[in-house]
Formats: sequence, structure tokens, C-alpha cells
Amino acid sequence: MVVPGTWFVVAEVKQRFTHVHENDARVTADLITVSARVAGRLVEFAAASGDRVARDQLIARIDAREQVLLLEQLEARFAAARAERERLAAERKLVDEQTRSRLQTARSTHRAARGSVAALEPQLELALAELDRAQSLHDKRVISVQQLEQTRAEARRIEAEHRMAVAELEESMAKVDEARVERVRLDVLDREFDKLGHRETEMRGRIEQQRLDVAGRTIRSPIDGVVDRAFAQAGEYVRPGQRLAIVHDPKRVWIEANVKETQIRKLVVGQPVDVRVDAYPGEVFPGRVQTIGSATTGSFALLPNPNPSGNFTKITQRLPVRIELEPTGERLAPGMMVEVDIDVRG
Repeated sequence: MVVPGTWFVVAEVKQRFTHVHENDARVTADLITVSARVAGRLVEFAAASGDRVARDQLIARIDAREQVLLLEQLEARFAAARAERERLAAERKLVDEQTRSRLQTARSTHRAARGSVAALEPQLELALAELDRAQSLHDKRVISVQQLEQTRAEARRIEAEHRMAVAELEESMAKVDEARVERVRLDVLDREFDKLGHRETEMRGRIEQQRLDVAGRTIRSPIDGVVDRAFAQAGEYVRPGQRLAIVHDPKRVWIEANVKETQIRKLVVGQPVDVRVDAYPGEVFPGRVQTIGSATTGSFALLPNPNPSGNFTKITQRLPVRIELEPTGERLAPGMMVEVDIDVRG
């Protein structure tokens, strides 16, 4: 005769060998904290607990009037700096063309003056030699005084032309030097041009930073999901990093079970799991082992567990196991208590 309860005992023993059971697992999801990036007063708060939100949907807006005005000022100053740089570029081009033309003209005049001096030098030497010869002939009474004076006058004329040509050569050289000095102004304009370029780069960075500040005053949902809880109201003053709301995607939930280290060797990724949720008694949700933790839950404790007395009590540790669920129609919410039966036969 079969003792009452025998089949139950046999089934329970079989279950212990073929399944790993945990009764303190929970439904988990990525709870995303939506926070303020800048300080300011909330002029609008469009999220309430339980609201469904789409990605980029407005959650809150911080007063941005002062920052918008500052941005407009920076953009106006940037436009003025750019206009000044364009004006400076046009001025440099004009100075370049003018000084190049003057330098070319001065060099041409200098070459002509140098040619005139070079042409008059042999004439002057010849005229002076003729004057010496005429003086010698006059002393010997070979030529008349009139002929000597004519030779002297010709020598003086050529000498005067030579002095004038030398003076023009010196003047042309001075104009060449002056034109070269004017070209140095281009270097000054280039330095001013580069300085304005650096100023534009700096102002462009300040404008981008200010745009980020303005954009950070419009706070939007990072995902499609549900607002789990709202922590602020319109009119409040918020600070950077202050929590405004918590949202999660109800379509992306999973089970996290902490399995004893003595049973973890039985688990393999992909093993089937039966999930029973306290909120839905009698219903089984299918799932599979997705990941097996590589460190025990005690390793993540904020406070260590020292043992200064030397007495040691061995405590079985647990490792987190993530179980992926098949689509549940958004029926499960983070924090729900569940029981899992992991089939370790496969």
C-alpha cells in the first residue's frame, strides 16, 4: 500500500535534483534617473508618476531667458569679430597691392638712376682727362684760353649731370627702402589677423558652451517608457544633478535571482526557467538563464565585514543570475517578488 504523501515526497526529491529553486527573486529593470544638468527655476514640469513618455518627450523646462540673452550677446560679438577679421583681410590685400606696386616702381626708378650714373661716369672721366690735356696744352701755348674755357665748361656740365644722377640714385634707393618698410606693415596686419582668428576660436567655444547650457534647460525623456516617480514641481529651484524623475522601459524587464554558491555549478546560460510571480498566482512565465554572475553579492557591499575577534562562521554566499523573460505584455513591474525554477537537466 502506498503511504499517503509518498508521491509528493518523490516529486519533491526529484525536483531538488533536476531544478534549482529560488523564492526570493525579483523583477528588475533599468531605472533611469532624469536629473537637471544646470541650476535654475522650473517653469514647466510635464511629468507625473505613472505617465507614459516617448523618447525626447518634454519632462521639464528650466528658465533660460538670461542664458538666451547671453547667447545672443556672444553671437553678436562673434559676428563683429568676424566682420573685423574680414575688414582686416581686405585692408591687407589693399596694402599688399599698393606697397608691391610702389616697391616695383621704386626699384625700376633705382635701376634707371643707377644706369644713368653708370653711363655718365666714363663721360666724366673723359671730360676730366680732356680738361687736364687742354690745361697742359694751354700752358705750352698750343691752344687759346677760349678753347681751354670751352673744355672746362664741358667738363663742368658733365660733372653736374653726374652729381644730379648720383643724387637721383640716392633718392631712388631711399624710396626703395621706404617701400620695403611699408611692406613690413603686412607682418603687423598678419599678427592682428591671427589674433582675431584666436579670438574667434575662443568665442566659438564660449558660444557652443552657452548653447549647451541653454539646451540643458530643456529636459527630455531618454527612452520610451513610464515615469515611475516624479520628484519636482513647477516653480521649484533645482541644482545640477538634482533628481527630477525616474523612468523605465516596461518592455525591458528581467528577473534577478541570487543563487547559492553550492548550486551555481549546475547552471548554464540558456537553461529554461519557470517564473511564478506573486502578483499572478497560478500563472507561469517562461524564461531562460541569460548571464551568471562572476562575483558574489557580498563583494558589492559598501561596508566590509571584518572579523577582528578571530571567530569565523561560514556563510553560504550567493551569486546574481539574470533571467531573460519572454514578452509579458508589460504586466511585470520592477520590484515584484517572484519564484524561479531553473531546469538544470539540459
